[in-house]
Amino acid sequence: MMRRPDGCRMGIRYYGYAFDGDLTEKALADPRAFISSDPLADAWGMEPHAQYSVATFQQRTPERDLLYLDKAWRDLQAITGPMRPAYRLFEGDVTMSSDGYSWTPWVRALPPDEMPTIADDLIRITSASARKRFRLQGLSAEDADYVVRYLEAARTFVRGLARDGRGMAYLIG
Repeated sequence: MMRRPDGCRMGIRYYGYAFDGDLTEKALADPRAFISSDPLADAWGMEPHAQYSVATFQQRTPERDLLYLDKAWRDLQAITGPMRPAYRLFEGDVTMSSDGYSWTPWVRALPPDEMPTIADDLIRITSASARKRFRLQGLSAEDADYVVRYLEAARTFVRGLARDGRGMAYLIG
């Protein structure tokens, strides 16, 4: 998790939105157009753009259409690494402002034809092997379980995209 210069943790999260295959050119040209204007509200079940809202922690957007990885994306990057096809799903980072208190999100679209390869690679990363690797990297058992839960969600989401011929646009920010 990133920290501000004063040591406080920053809430940089990951949101992925599915799109139908016939929209691939548009998504590749402008992935931001496929990202909600309030993705946290979608993920946490809040009213979008409300000043005051109660989080239900039930996604507003159906699970087949939204992959929410909370802050686990950084650890998922580490376990996949640039040499694995699955890394494409987690690749990227925010661009920090000069004051260290704000950032520009990373946004990318992945076309439907990449989903089967990514799905196959994610299947090869078992939850047990991921837990073991996270523990070797110094994560507590609780933190490793947290990340593995999101690995399993990513696996399910991408498998559905591959099956349905869909792509996705994602935002880290």
